[in-house]
Formats: sequence, structure tokens, C-alpha cells
Amino acid sequence: MSKSPTPKRPSSGGGTPAILALERAGVPFVIHQFDHPATTGDIGYGKAAANALGVDESRVFKTLLVEINDSGSGSHRHAVGIVPVSGSLSLKAMAIAVGAKRADMMAPAVAERLTGYVVGGISPFGQKKSSVTVIDVSATAHPTIFVSGGKRGLDIEIAGADLISVLDAISAPIVA
Repeated sequence: MSKSPTPKRPSSGGGTPAILALERAGVPFVIHQFDHPATTGDIGYGKAAANALGVDESRVFKTLLVEINDSGSGSHRHAVGIVPVSGSLSLKAMAIAVGAKRADMMAPAVAERLTGYVVGGISPFGQKKSSVTVIDVSATAHPTIFVSGGKRGLDIEIAGADLISVLDAISAPIVA
């Protein structure tokens, strides 16, 4: 899949909030639908997506939500970390990237409520509540990468630079 992504609408004629957000942004992307297992066991949704799509795990990125504690203020807010499924999110690096004292993984139910998506299908695009987003620097190491399209079994292929631009994201080394 070395070709540049070209815009494509899903065959259903509708779209997830993620697809609609990308269409509004006017950036090129490709939609990939695939069968996902009912359970992913120990491998996780992202690795299952990489396997189903036949691409290296370093090109498939997972969207993770964290609660961040602002230094000194004691206030809490949330942020989005996007990392390849071949690695894991460094909470320390995530906190540093957003200028916070501490970052902790968000409970799945809270992440679902804030984004409007289900775990395994949380897209960085079209979330119900926007927040600061940090994308691992490796996102631009490939011509295109894959992120969730807003439901399980639906991924979006997009250039890493477009992902960063559309999300107005911070690019930082956040893989543990």
C-alpha cells in the first residue's frame, strides 16, 4: 500500500463521525473495512487490525485516552495519545508532552463516554469532546499509517502529516 491515499466514501453511503470530520477537512484518506474477531484475547484490537489488514504493526496506531494532572493546580483534564500498536504509551512521556505533572490511563467506560466511540473503535477524529492530542513521532516515518475509523473493523489510512495537521496535534516521542 505504497500509493497515496485517495478520498473514498464507505459503501453504506453514510459515515462515522471520524469519516465525516475527515471529509470536512478535505484531506486524502482511504477507508479499510475488515472482519474483526469477536474477542481479541491478548493481542488487542490494534494488533488484530494489523493482522487483518496485512500491514506491519508499526503502521497501525491506537488511540488512547489519559487523565492528566496539571502541575501545581491539582486540576484534571484529559488528553489523547496516538501510538503504534507495536509499542505502548509512556505515561511519563505523555505528561511531559502536554506539560503536566502526571498522566494516568483513563477507564474504558470514561473514554467511551468522552469520545462517543467504543473501545477498539476509538478514532482520533470526530470525538464528542475535543482535547489536546499527542501523536508519536513515528507517525511520519511511513508514507501512510492506519487509525481507527470510529468502529471496530474500520480503519482509515492517512498520511501521518495529515493526521497531525487535522488534529492540530503535538508530535512527540511517547512510545515506552
